[in-house]
Amino acid sequence: MAGSIITIEDIDQALANSGYIHLAAPALQQIVGWTGEQWRTFAASWERLGEDRYMADGGRYRRRRHAAFEVRGGDLVRKPDQPHFQSRDYNPLNGDVQRWFDAVETDIAQSAIVASIFRSLTPLFATLDRRAPTAPWHSEMHQFRIETSPEELGRPTPEGLHRDGVDWVLVILVARQNVEEGVTEIGGADGRPLGRFTLLDPGDAVLLDDRRIRHGVTPIRVTANAAAAYRDALVVTWKANGAP
Repeated sequence: MAGSIITIEDIDQALANSGYIHLAAPALQQIVGWTGEQWRTFAASWERLGEDRYMADGGRYRRRRHAAFEVRGGDLVRKPDQPHFQSRDYNPLNGDVQRWFDAVETDIAQSAIVASIFRSLTPLFATLDRRAPTAPWHSEMHQFRIETSPEELGRPTPEGLHRDGVDWVLVILVARQNVEEGVTEIGGADGRPLGRFTLLDPGDAVLLDDRRIRHGVTPIRVTANAAAAYRDALVVTWKANGAP
Protein backbone atom coordinates (compact mmCIF):
# COMPACT_ATOMS: atom_id res chain seq x y z
CA MET A 1 0.00 0.00 0.00
CA ALA A 2 3.03 2.26 0.15
CA GLY A 3 2.47 3.75 -3.27
CA SER A 4 -1.29 4.31 -3.36
CA ILE A 5 -3.89 6.63 -1.89
CA ILE A 6 -5.79 4.70 0.76
CA THR A 7 -8.56 5.22 3.30
CA ILE A 8 -8.66 5.08 7.06
CA GLU A 9 -10.54 1.79 6.65
CA ASP A 10 -7.59 0.36 4.70
CA ILE A 11 -5.24 1.37 7.52
CA ASP A 12 -7.58 -0.18 10.09
CA GLN A 13 -7.59 -3.49 8.20
CA ALA A 14 -3.83 -3.56 7.69
CA LEU A 15 -3.11 -2.85 11.35
CA ALA A 16 -5.61 -5.47 12.48
CA ASN A 17 -4.21 -8.09 10.10
CA SER A 18 -0.48 -7.37 10.03
CA GLY A 19 0.23 -5.09 12.96
CA TYR A 20 1.87 -2.45 10.78
CA ILE A 21 1.49 -0.45 7.58
CA HIS A 22 3.98 1.49 5.44
CA LEU A 23 2.41 4.68 4.12
CA ALA A 24 3.76 6.85 1.31
CA ALA A 25 3.59 10.59 1.89
CA PRO A 26 0.52 11.20 -0.33
CA ALA A 27 -1.46 8.58 1.57
CA LEU A 28 -0.55 10.00 4.98
CA GLN A 29 -1.18 13.56 3.83
CA GLN A 30 -4.62 12.54 2.62
CA ILE A 31 -5.46 11.01 6.01
CA VAL A 32 -3.88 13.65 8.26
CA GLY A 33 -4.03 16.69 5.98
CA TRP A 34 -1.50 19.50 5.82
CA THR A 35 -0.62 22.32 3.47
CA GLY A 36 2.79 22.92 1.98
CA GLU A 37 3.31 26.00 4.12
CA GLN A 38 2.30 24.15 7.30
CA TRP A 39 4.78 21.38 6.47
CA ARG A 40 7.63 23.81 5.75
CA THR A 41 7.15 25.58 9.09
CA PHE A 42 6.87 22.27 10.92
CA ALA A 43 9.94 20.73 9.27
CA ALA A 44 12.05 23.85 9.85
CA SER A 45 11.85 23.29 13.61
CA TRP A 46 14.19 20.30 13.25
CA GLU A 47 16.97 22.86 12.74
CA ARG A 48 16.55 23.83 16.40
CA LEU A 49 16.86 20.49 18.22
CA GLY A 50 19.10 20.08 21.25
CA GLU A 51 21.76 17.43 21.75
CA ASP A 52 20.76 14.05 23.18
CA ARG A 53 23.04 13.82 26.21
CA TYR A 54 22.04 10.31 27.25
CA MET A 55 23.62 8.11 24.59
CA ALA A 56 25.13 5.17 26.46
CA ASP A 57 27.20 4.27 23.40
CA GLY A 58 29.01 7.60 23.74
CA GLY A 59 27.65 8.86 20.42
CA ARG A 60 27.03 12.52 19.66
CA TYR A 61 25.02 11.90 16.52
CA ARG A 62 21.47 12.39 17.87
CA ARG A 63 19.50 15.57 18.49
CA ARG A 64 15.94 15.64 19.80
CA ARG A 65 13.03 17.38 21.50
CA HIS A 66 10.22 15.78 23.50
CA ALA A 67 6.67 16.54 24.67
CA ALA A 68 3.94 14.56 26.44
CA PHE A 69 0.17 14.87 26.05
CA GLU A 70 -3.08 13.51 27.39
CA VAL A 71 -5.30 12.65 24.45
CA ARG A 72 -9.04 11.96 24.51
CA GLY A 73 -10.63 11.30 21.16
CA GLY A 74 -9.08 13.96 18.96
CA ASP A 75 -8.54 16.43 21.81
CA LEU A 76 -5.12 16.85 23.36
CA VAL A 77 -3.73 18.67 26.37
CA ARG A 78 -0.01 19.10 26.74
CA LYS A 79 1.32 17.76 30.03
CA PRO A 80 4.00 19.52 32.06
CA ASP A 81 7.47 18.76 30.77
CA GLN A 82 8.59 15.37 32.04
CA PRO A 83 11.39 12.87 31.47
CA HIS A 84 11.14 10.12 28.90
CA PHE A 85 11.55 6.71 30.53
CA GLN A 86 11.90 3.20 29.10
CA SER A 87 12.87 0.10 31.02
CA ARG A 88 15.84 -1.96 29.87
CA ASP A 89 13.31 -4.60 28.82
CA TYR A 90 12.50 -2.30 25.88
CA ASN A 91 15.70 -0.29 25.52
CA PRO A 92 18.77 -2.25 26.63
CA LEU A 93 21.09 0.60 25.62
CA ASN A 94 19.47 3.66 27.22
CA GLY A 95 16.80 2.14 29.46
CA ASP A 96 16.17 2.57 33.22
CA VAL A 97 17.19 6.24 33.02
CA GLN A 98 15.00 9.32 33.47
CA ARG A 99 15.97 11.18 30.30
CA TRP A 100 15.20 14.91 30.20
CA PHE A 101 15.29 16.31 26.67
CA ASP A 102 14.73 19.83 25.41
CA ALA A 103 11.00 20.50 25.15
CA VAL A 104 9.16 20.66 21.84
CA GLU A 105 8.62 24.31 21.01
CA THR A 106 5.15 25.56 21.92
CA ASP A 107 4.23 26.61 18.38
CA ILE A 108 5.17 23.16 17.07
CA ALA A 109 3.32 21.25 19.82
CA GLN A 110 0.26 23.38 19.08
CA SER A 111 0.65 23.22 15.30
CA ALA A 112 -2.12 22.16 12.96
CA ILE A 113 -0.10 19.12 11.88
CA VAL A 114 0.26 17.77 15.42
CA ALA A 115 -3.41 18.43 16.19
CA SER A 116 -4.46 16.68 12.99
CA ILE A 117 -2.27 13.63 13.69
CA PHE A 118 -4.07 13.08 16.98
CA ARG A 119 -7.50 13.95 15.59
CA SER A 120 -7.09 11.55 12.67
CA LEU A 121 -5.42 8.56 14.31
CA THR A 122 -6.53 8.40 17.97
CA PRO A 123 -10.10 7.31 17.12
CA LEU A 124 -8.64 4.58 14.88
CA PHE A 125 -6.56 3.18 17.74
CA ALA A 126 -9.52 3.36 20.11
CA THR A 127 -11.59 1.31 17.66
CA LEU A 128 -8.85 -1.27 17.14
CA ASP A 129 -8.37 -1.65 20.91
CA ARG A 130 -12.13 -1.58 21.61
CA ARG A 131 -11.74 1.40 23.92
CA ALA A 132 -14.31 4.12 24.47
CA PRO A 133 -13.90 6.94 21.93
CA THR A 134 -13.02 9.42 24.68
CA ALA A 135 -10.87 7.08 26.80
CA PRO A 136 -7.58 8.77 27.77
CA TRP A 137 -4.22 8.02 26.22
CA HIS A 138 -0.76 9.04 27.32
CA SER A 139 1.04 10.19 24.18
CA GLU A 140 4.59 11.34 23.60
CA MET A 141 6.06 13.26 20.69
CA HIS A 142 9.73 12.94 19.77
CA GLN A 143 11.61 15.02 17.21
CA PHE A 144 14.80 13.25 16.12
CA ARG A 145 17.72 14.31 13.99
CA ILE A 146 20.34 11.64 13.34
CA GLU A 147 23.56 13.09 11.97
CA THR A 148 26.30 11.18 10.21
CA SER A 149 29.77 11.99 8.94
CA PRO A 150 32.91 10.19 7.78
CA GLU A 151 34.03 10.25 11.41
CA GLU A 152 30.83 9.06 13.12
CA LEU A 153 28.13 6.68 11.89
CA GLY A 154 24.55 7.82 12.48
CA ARG A 155 22.37 5.22 14.18
CA PRO A 156 18.61 5.96 14.23
CA THR A 157 17.98 2.99 16.55
CA PRO A 158 21.24 2.09 18.30
CA GLU A 159 19.30 -0.35 20.49
CA GLY A 160 18.53 -2.47 17.42
CA LEU A 161 15.21 -4.13 16.58
CA HIS A 162 13.00 -3.20 19.52
CA ARG A 163 9.63 -2.34 20.99
CA ASP A 164 8.97 1.03 22.62
CA GLY A 165 6.82 -0.25 25.49
CA VAL A 166 3.65 1.53 24.32
CA ASP A 167 0.54 0.52 22.36
CA TRP A 168 0.80 2.34 19.02
CA VAL A 169 3.66 4.09 17.22
CA LEU A 170 3.73 6.50 14.28
CA VAL A 171 7.06 7.31 12.57
CA ILE A 172 7.12 10.03 9.90
CA LEU A 173 10.17 10.92 7.85
CA VAL A 174 10.65 14.68 7.89
CA ALA A 175 13.85 14.99 5.86
CA ARG A 176 16.85 13.09 4.47
CA GLN A 177 19.91 15.02 3.36
CA ASN A 178 23.11 13.63 1.90
CA VAL A 179 22.57 10.13 3.32
CA GLU A 180 22.07 6.59 2.10
CA GLU A 181 20.72 3.46 3.77
CA GLY A 182 18.56 4.00 6.88
CA VAL A 183 16.33 1.02 6.08
CA THR A 184 13.30 0.46 8.31
CA GLU A 185 13.15 -3.16 9.48
CA ILE A 186 9.97 -4.76 10.83
CA GLY A 187 9.88 -7.94 12.91
CA GLY A 188 7.35 -9.96 14.86
CA ALA A 189 7.31 -10.06 18.63
CA ASP A 190 9.67 -13.04 18.37
CA GLY A 191 12.04 -11.09 16.10
CA ARG A 192 10.94 -12.93 12.95
CA PRO A 193 11.55 -10.64 9.91
CA LEU A 194 8.32 -9.27 8.44
CA GLY A 195 9.40 -6.45 6.15
CA ARG A 196 12.09 -3.97 5.05
CA PHE A 197 11.58 -0.63 3.34
CA THR A 198 13.13 2.82 3.27
CA LEU A 199 11.35 6.05 4.15
CA LEU A 200 12.67 8.28 1.38
CA ASP A 201 10.32 11.24 0.89
CA PRO A 202 9.15 13.79 3.46
CA GLY A 203 5.87 12.48 4.86
CA ASP A 204 6.62 8.78 4.26
CA ALA A 205 5.57 6.91 7.39
CA VAL A 206 5.02 3.66 9.21
CA LEU A 207 2.27 2.92 11.72
CA LEU A 208 2.63 -0.09 14.00
CA ASP A 209 1.15 -1.98 16.93
CA ASP A 210 4.04 -1.92 19.40
CA ARG A 211 2.67 -4.90 21.32
CA ARG A 212 2.97 -7.13 18.23
CA ILE A 213 5.75 -5.56 16.20
CA ARG A 214 9.44 -4.81 16.68
CA HIS A 215 11.04 -2.12 14.56
CA GLY A 216 14.42 -0.61 13.87
CA VAL A 217 16.34 1.46 11.33
CA THR A 218 19.76 0.57 9.94
CA PRO A 219 22.59 3.14 10.23
CA ILE A 220 22.77 6.02 7.79
CA ARG A 221 25.93 6.83 5.88
CA VAL A 222 27.11 10.08 4.33
CA THR A 223 27.15 10.25 0.55
CA ALA A 224 29.11 13.49 -0.01
CA ASN A 225 31.72 14.32 2.59
CA ALA A 226 31.57 18.09 2.17
CA ALA A 227 27.86 18.52 2.99
CA ALA A 228 25.84 18.16 6.18
CA ALA A 229 24.24 14.72 6.39
CA TYR A 230 21.22 13.80 8.51
CA ARG A 231 17.89 12.02 8.79
CA ASP A 232 14.98 13.83 10.52
CA ALA A 233 11.99 11.93 11.89
CA LEU A 234 8.93 12.48 14.04
CA VAL A 235 7.86 9.68 16.38
CA VAL A 236 4.48 9.81 18.16
CA THR A 237 3.34 7.14 20.61
CA TRP A 238 0.04 6.25 22.24
CA LYS A 239 -0.42 4.23 25.44
CA ALA A 240 -3.66 3.58 27.27
CA ASN A 241 -3.67 5.55 30.52
CA GLY A 242 -3.29 3.28 33.50
CA ALA A 243 -1.83 0.45 31.42
CA PRO A 244 1.05 -1.38 33.15
